Amino acid sequence: MAIDKVVSASITDSSVTSAKVASGVLQTNFRNIIINGDMSIAQRGTSTSSVTTTDGYYACDRWYSQTDTGTWTISQSTDVPTGQGFVNSFKMDCTSAGTSNADEVMIRSKHEGQNLQYLKYGTSSAEGLILTFWIKSNKTGNYYVAFVNNNSTQDRVVSFGYSIDSADTWEKKTITIPGDTSRSIENTVNEEFTIYWLFSAASAFTSGGVSNTWIDYSASRFANSDLAGLGGSTSDEVYMTGVQLEVGTAASDFEFLPVDVNLQRCQRYYFQYLSGTSKTVGIGSYWTTTSVDTIINFPVEMRSAPSVVATSGSSYYTVYVAGNGRAIDAGLSVNRTNLTSTQLYASTASDTAGRAGIWTSTNSSASIAFSSEL
Repeated sequence: MAIDKVVSASITDSSVTSAKVASGVLQTNFRNIIINGDMSIAQRGTSTSSVTTTDGYYACDRWYSQTDTGTWTISQSTDVPTGQGFVNSFKMDCTSAGTSNADEVMIRSKHEGQNLQYLKYGTSSAEGLILTFWIKSNKTGNYYVAFVNNNSTQDRVVSFGYSIDSADTWEKKTITIPGDTSRSIENTVNEEFTIYWLFSAASAFTSGGVSNTWIDYSASRFANSDLAGLGGSTSDEVYMTGVQLEVGTAASDFEFLPVDVNLQRCQRYYFQYLSGTSKTVGIGSYWTTTSVDTIINFPVEMRSAPSVVATSGSSYYTVYVAGNGRAIDAGLSVNRTNLTSTQLYASTASDTAGRAGIWTSTNSSASIAFSSEL
């Protein structure tokens, strides 16, 4: 009986295709430049109401809101496109009307320059990009997205239009972005690349019209004057999810990451340490007779030495020393902060220097977080 031989053979790179590997894709890990594009992480909470002219991060991590007309509730929603694998979306809901296109309503995605060096901007080999996202709104019409390269020598911008064709219906949009051969993306941990989705804007952002190609920066080139405009009615709302930005000329399926990986990527910029009552802050030791401190280690290396973001006062935290509570009676501060840890301290009721106890939260509104956001 003949025995078949097993022989090895080399395979050329050109012979290895997506169809020939089990996953159906090649080198897909972290191809999405966007962090938390599926809106699954919301460390700050799932909803913030009465948002007006204070720009910032609300609800979903890594999504920065600007609401200069109207009053809004910004939330992590469970309204998602059917059959796409998404669980959450980012929602902006106008609860008190302003005047649409009298001022700006937009969201931003901010990116460190050091993460984008492989785009080779500023060279003849600058990579093209594909942006895809799912969007839904009550108001049909023309909307715009702009990309800004925040170069210290000369900022650059490119902008594009898209349309929402059917009210209250999830639609997938795809935008092709050329590489910028004129200016590099600077290699820093700072905000060097920003994406703007414009839902309402004054003439300062629309008078020049979209560019469709990279040009020297002008805010007037973010959008066209026919921007549909949200914020003029309490019926106005917009949802977005499945945001992906990747190198190439053809869009691929959304890259879903494990929840723990997605969370860790977000924690580089914002780390929610605790929220609520009866939570352990740490082992508090009396640095002086009226000052207590503890060491907090961050779960991942943060982008820069963070600041503490905390609710504080006489009823939020207590240090228990030998069974006796010592109220924290002032704001929380940080000292000796670096990328991986900090010394958290606060003023408290008097005790003996050098004594230690358990520092806990004693209020349902207690919250301690650390921020190194862009």
